[in-house]
Amino acid sequence: MKAINRAAFGVAAFVGLSLTGAYFLPPGIDWHLTFRPAVMVMLTGGNPYTDGRVLAPFAGAPWILLLLAPFGYLPESIGRGFLFSVSLFCFGYAAWRMNAKPAALIAFLVSPVVFHCLLNSNLEFLPILGFVLPPWVGLFFLAAKPQMGSVVALLWLLQAWRRGRWREVLRVFGPVVLTTLVSFALYGWWPANTLKIMEWSRDINASLWPMSIPVGLAMIVTAYKRMDVRYAIAASPLISPYLLFHSWAGALFAVVSSTGETIAAVAGMWILVLLRSVG
Repeated sequence: MKAINRAAFGVAAFVGLSLTGAYFLPPGIDWHLTFRPAVMVMLTGGNPYTDGRVLAPFAGAPWILLLLAPFGYLPESIGRGFLFSVSLFCFGYAAWRMNAKPAALIAFLVSPVVFHCLLNSNLEFLPILGFVLPPWVGLFFLAAKPQMGSVVALLWLLQAWRRGRWREVLRVFGPVVLTTLVSFALYGWWPANTLKIMEWSRDINASLWPMSIPVGLAMIVTAYKRMDVRYAIAASPLISPYLLFHSWAGALFAVVSSTGETIAAVAGMWILVLLRSVG
């Protein structure tokens, strides 16, 4: 009975937060310009990578839109509210799975990068959730933001090879590779849209590339020597030429199991934001 009551309370709180967000939050620009239009185009049989109804280019894997479809069917503001609640829950759950202490978990959730993602209705919560899922599942989530998880995928490939050579590589990577090939048959070479979105958002590109490459390479070597996914998570944004501000949530997530480091990083981010706003 207690479990049922807790579940009912959780559902009520989730719905209440979502509806409150739908009423009070500003429109999520990425939900409005990209993700909701792309969902609606796909559900009506169109190509979300070429259809003009998608106002800003969509470059993620098409199965990501299927995950967003339940929100797309709702009125825009309500769908945005539910996406906000799901995003917040996934950020918190992933941090908990990474053994974040309460102080670090709260600091992570109130960090500028997570706040920016939630405010804009973007999808950084998907690859971050993918980091803590079994690799054969997590790879599907990493495809939402390859700039956040490319090195993690390579580390998982090496780990699969060491465990069972080709048999294990096929077990882990076979599902996502097969699904990707099917998606090419349906929608063409959709990764090319990455170039479109880089051009569309060139004025807000927050990548440190190429200056960050040396640090990224050091992180990659450390990740492979220690077989530690945290270094791979941190390395991915450092070697990417395209990265929006909220995608740095991945690098912050890499240290969330360490309370002092997380709080220091979040404090530094807020100082940077305040200095930029004053400037």
